[in-house]
Amino acid sequence: MPCPGIAFRRARLDDLPAIVKLLADDPLGAQRERYELPLPASYQAAFTAIDHDQNQELTVACRGETIVGVLQLTFLPYITYCGGWRALIEGVRISSAERSRGVGRSMVEWAIGRARARGCHMVQLTSDKARPSAQRFYEALGFVASHEGLKLHLSATQAAGHEAKC
Repeated sequence: MPCPGIAFRRARLDDLPAIVKLLADDPLGAQRERYELPLPASYQAAFTAIDHDQNQELTVACRGETIVGVLQLTFLPYITYCGGWRALIEGVRISSAERSRGVGRSMVEWAIGRARARGCHMVQLTSDKARPSAQRFYEALGFVASHEGLKLHLSATQAAGHEAKC
């Protein structure tokens, strides 16, 4: 069910400061993001790569002209499931002033609709274990914690040919 007064649109480069501010506005995001003006150049480089990739959608939720939410939707082809496509939802953030008002639900439901429109057979996401309320939120939307996700963070020295971004 759409959230009254909220519109979704593809992010623009001039939205980037507001997006990074949202990503940094929680305890986990504050540890890994750098919201400062001017923004580190790595954010613009990532935005440009996302914006030029037909299988990436960086989407913002707006109340009027104000950005109140963001998510990144990635479409992935797989050999499994008979060569089916999946959608990956990541980087979901809602402004603290808009939390618990239906914006997040509406935004994730919008993303699920986009996945259906692109012919995906599955939508998946990860949520940090330090965010139990987010896990309950996704479960209420029908997501099931069916797999255990693992991550390996690579240091700048391990990522051959890539300098540290932030």
